[in-house]
Amino acid sequence: MNLHHLFADTGDRTVRYALSGAGGGFARTLLAQTRHLDRLTPAVLCDRDVERLRTMLLDLGHRPSELRVCSTARDVATAADEGCVVLVADGALLHAAPWDILVEATGSPADGYAMAHEALTHGRHVAMVSKEVDSVAGLHLADLAKENGVVYTTADGDQPANLIALVTWAELLGLDIVAIGKSSEYDLVLDPGAGTVTQLDTTVPAPALTGLLTLGEDTRATLAARAAAVAALPVGATADYCEMAVVATNTGFRPDVERLHYPVARIAELADIYSLREDGGILHRPGAVDVFSALRLPDEASFAGGVFVVVRTTDQVTWETLRGKGHVVSRDGRYAAIYLPYHLMGVETPLSLLSAVLHHRPSGGTDPRAHAALAGRAQHDLPEGTVLTMGGHHHDVTGVQAVLLRDEDTPADIAPLYLAAHATLARPVAAGELITMADLADADEDLRHAWTLGRSSRATVTGGAR
Repeated sequence: MNLHHLFADTGDRTVRYALSGAGGGFARTLLAQTRHLDRLTPAVLCDRDVERLRTMLLDLGHRPSELRVCSTARDVATAADEGCVVLVADGALLHAAPWDILVEATGSPADGYAMAHEALTHGRHVAMVSKEVDSVAGLHLADLAKENGVVYTTADGDQPANLIALVTWAELLGLDIVAIGKSSEYDLVLDPGAGTVTQLDTTVPAPALTGLLTLGEDTRATLAARAAAVAALPVGATADYCEMAVVATNTGFRPDVERLHYPVARIAELADIYSLREDGGILHRPGAVDVFSALRLPDEASFAGGVFVVVRTTDQVTWETLRGKGHVVSRDGRYAAIYLPYHLMGVETPLSLLSAVLHHRPSGGTDPRAHAALAGRAQHDLPEGTVLTMGGHHHDVTGVQAVLLRDEDTPADIAPLYLAAHATLARPVAAGELITMADLADADEDLRHAWTLGRSSRATVTGGAR
């Protein structure tokens, strides 16, 4: 499809965006790409470290005269009228400038929700990059957008929106989808000569992995052996669970198991691995959302950041023809994997912004529902008074293991993981127990209210779509 046709009838209107968390990595990629687009422009940018943000913008090619740091609403309005890109440290100042859509990228559950709520109630669109916000308040924000006649959407360039696009493409074509998912953020790169495997900047011995590069006759046995070979490396980033929670909400695909499977997999094996157990794969049932760790050699292309769907094959002649063209088909011919091995962060996000503003069309699901819940289990005994701090690149919650629960397995009083973040425990929580609302002494009340409203208004009727 020629994507130019999507916006050919929208005139020459320039879409203006506000951006919160503007000093982060995702934000930089969006700001860098915006420089190459005539019909998209940043209006007001918010980051706590305004001077760092200003330095980044100069590095991207903005002239000093284009940028204006402001600390009052009046200054923001004046600078915007004069055509400057406004820089602020306080999110409350965003609304003093004219713009069409907020790109929320702080990663802060409370701050991100507050800014998105403010935008939607004032009739402005929101593109939600902060999956932490979406996993708690996304359903309520979708309701708010509908009430105010605007769009609330995931953002192209991040894995949730990219996977939603791939899934809906497959559904539109009538493909019988068994599983959908993504790879974990960092590949496992095997050096057979050295007998080591590297994940980002960590290298560990893994001599047994060299003999496990191909699936044996017993797929699950091979996967178990691979997992043992790389046991020294971390598996299961909190961000993965959060992103798959967003996908579940927007597609109806749900976790097969609450910790997800995380198989160590080669790309060419995805159709075999994500088949049903009766066919030798890992799935207990169809309709799964999952994450795998991509295993590759140093000279092979990366899958880190990619997304996939696994479908049942129907006409065998068709799929054998596609196998001959290099497509990934299972050994028994019953399943096939279709994938995009990349995501480009903010480089792709302009598509979502233009679509939301010019067509009132979201990149996310058409009918988000409470198909799954991102929750947390105590990793060890947590005493009363423990502060569940959130931090690190993956926004882990200290002492808590992220889990993704199917809606029918979700207790009514569950605390979503990122409502628990930064909260204090009102009572002890034993190792392995789920964190509940009653366990939290001081959870953010606005977020708690948003979670409750969203879950009640968009509950699934029959225990999930799949």
